[in-house]
Amino acid sequence: MQEGQERAEIVIVGGGLVGASLAVLLGEAGLAVSVLDARPKALDVAPIGKGQPAQRVSAVTPVSQRLLERLKVWPALQRVTPYTGMQVWEAEGSGAISFDADQAGTPVLGHIVENEVMLTALEARLAELPSVTQVFGARVDALQTTGAGRRLILADGRHFMAPLVVAADGARSQLRELAGIEVSAHDTGQTALVTTVRTEHPHGGVARQIFLPTGPLAFLPLTLDGDTRYCSIVWSTTPQEAERLNGLSREALGDALATAFEHRLGKVEVIDDAISVPLTQRHASRYVEEGLALIGDAAHSIHPLAGQGVNLGFMDAAVLAEEVIEAHQRGAELGDLRILSRYARRRRGDNTTMLAMMDGFRMLFGAEHPALRLARNVGLSGVDRMLPLKRVIMRQAIGERGRLPASCR
Repeated sequence: MQEGQERAEIVIVGGGLVGASLAVLLGEAGLAVSVLDARPKALDVAPIGKGQPAQRVSAVTPVSQRLLERLKVWPALQRVTPYTGMQVWEAEGSGAISFDADQAGTPVLGHIVENEVMLTALEARLAELPSVTQVFGARVDALQTTGAGRRLILADGRHFMAPLVVAADGARSQLRELAGIEVSAHDTGQTALVTTVRTEHPHGGVARQIFLPTGPLAFLPLTLDGDTRYCSIVWSTTPQEAERLNGLSREALGDALATAFEHRLGKVEVIDDAISVPLTQRHASRYVEEGLALIGDAAHSIHPLAGQGVNLGFMDAAVLAEEVIEAHQRGAELGDLRILSRYARRRRGDNTTMLAMMDGFRMLFGAEHPALRLARNVGLSGVDRMLPLKRVIMRQAIGERGRLPASCR
């Protein structure tokens, strides 16, 4: 081994929610893991979960909740908001559908959780695992293949060596690019405007989404110091409209939100700056090769229409960990393509289906043809009256799909 070269059994590039979850699963099994994170340092613990909610949130399904409980992370989350209902309706018409946790046979449909709250809890859990090393300020410059596995060369000259390297570095994955793995990218033609608001009326633990001609607008419930009049906003619209909205004063943006939302929660007060995020759907041509695996947004990124992105990533992490830990217990080589291919087979189908569904919904509700508008309205209202079908849809939405890894059952 070269001087100055650090070795681990697995190196994970990217210390976000998905990469950190994988590291905890592997660390609990005693595997030597290095997590390389481009951020300069870990999150500050004290401010998280106190004061104003963070802008970025995720809708965590009950299946993902079980994973976070298994990781001993869920009890440490300082602020979560359960939702027991969902309401979806079309702005131009009478089509509407609602979902209820009781109908799905589950206590909740999910929880809205600030990403920073989750990541802080995951980082605290990682610090408790002696076989896991977190390396901050780590920017990967090169990826090499050697007889002993994969070598990563960082911008500061450090080398990391492992039989298995995992790319968990996001939708614009540097590691995926260095590996030469192609990705099909589909510009949705939309930009998401994200901010936090306080509404006149309480949200009542219901996630709401209206389909506007330019895209969906979601009010995701948040709770701050027991006050249930807060929501996280994700407004998917055209880039031009997102730019216009982002240029408004907070008061004017609040008025625009209330009007677009048909005043379902009364007046809307914007309490944070708005940020714009271009929405591009991506899918890697392959998830694995010898000594390398892609998980989370590095493998697939999805329209936020149904809030499934982080949940798909959590399932990637859980399945990959299950396959790798089983291989380790058998004494197999962790980077063996046959092992990694099992992970890819278990995850690619589910991810592909979800990406296709979200793209189909986006195009269907963006279509302006009168016949399609009529079909949308009739379809939504028709499904709303069919409880057995609604139960199937809800079970899918809460993550009960296919063969779940043991950590999520």
